[in-house]
Amino acid sequence: MPTAPQWAAADGRPRWQVADVFHLYGDDYRYRHPLPAAHRKVMHAIEVCRTEALGGHLERCDSCGFERSVFHSCRNRHCPRCGSAATTEWVEAQKAELLPVGYFHLVFTVPHELNPLILSNKKALFNILFTAASETLADFGRTHLKGKIGFLAVLHTWDQTLLDHFHLHCLIPGGALAFDRSRWIPARTNFLFHVRALSIVFRAKFLDLLDDARFHNQLQFPGRAQSVATPDGWNQLYGSLKRKKWVVYAKRPFSSPETVLEYLGRYTHRVAISNHRIQAVADGKVTFFYRGRKADTSRCSMTLDADEFIRRFLLHVLPAGFQRVRHFGLLANRWKKIQLERCFQLLLVTPAPLKAPPANQTATTTCPVCHSGSMIAVRTLSPAFWDSS
Repeated sequence: MPTAPQWAAADGRPRWQVADVFHLYGDDYRYRHPLPAAHRKVMHAIEVCRTEALGGHLERCDSCGFERSVFHSCRNRHCPRCGSAATTEWVEAQKAELLPVGYFHLVFTVPHELNPLILSNKKALFNILFTAASETLADFGRTHLKGKIGFLAVLHTWDQTLLDHFHLHCLIPGGALAFDRSRWIPARTNFLFHVRALSIVFRAKFLDLLDDARFHNQLQFPGRAQSVATPDGWNQLYGSLKRKKWVVYAKRPFSSPETVLEYLGRYTHRVAISNHRIQAVADGKVTFFYRGRKADTSRCSMTLDADEFIRRFLLHVLPAGFQRVRHFGLLANRWKKIQLERCFQLLLVTPAPLKAPPANQTATTTCPVCHSGSMIAVRTLSPAFWDSS
């Protein structure tokens, strides 16, 4: 039986990590399940993250001489260990784009009947989800606020137990820029749009886009999706989705731009499960914490076979190059600079300056032994050989 890598139990780090699950049971999973190249790539990246395989540097304390090896991260967006650095950089870049208004938080959820089709057509269906939600919000901004709104949308594909649950989180400044750009039109402080009306329009737009994708042969129907490959099966699914009540959920509005930043920092670059939620990895099983749907804040515990844990984790691997965080309306990249400048002018504020990291500055940490010196990089460590198969 292989053993977990030594760094899994290091001070200040989670006792167990997703990488441990892959180290212990990944080879067996790969042997018994045919996996696409993207899944193999994600598994291997997480396995070698911050190990000798990626190389790194040797650090030495400038006071007591203590030395340690620091290895490079894999920087894979599905890796639980690599999210924090990317999040910090990204959030810093968003500060200059925060308008001094209240922000609303809406969640657009896709019915679970679509899950098999989505898992077989991730890129096409995710794009439909983004398009349907963004067009719905743009329409409501035009008809209800009489202007152009802006918003950020974040795709999440999981629930707390790692099962497939596809939804968009949308962060929306409370107001709109008039179409002639002459004024800022504020929204009410505690209300943006009727969620029931949003749900109806969102459903119609999504289903129209979905039916159009099928008409143009842009969908595949393998595995569990085969049941809707025939005209009768498709019509049955389409009819049931059209009759079903779809969900657009409005969360409590953010009280200030600062709370939006706090949300962005802990939410937008989240992966399916953080290492801190893993409670135990042993005897072919993985135990982890999850938050139930009840109003109480108590944590529940779930134990899965390692095989099932890996299967659920890999459900959430995104297509290569797919952007899961997107900006729309006033915040769309093409016109963002001009439109945001006008919004700040109308709101009579100056945007926060974007802080660029000092050039050629190497971050240092305090020595964990003497607690007075600084750890300085003194030598490069070359990557060790690793099998990429």
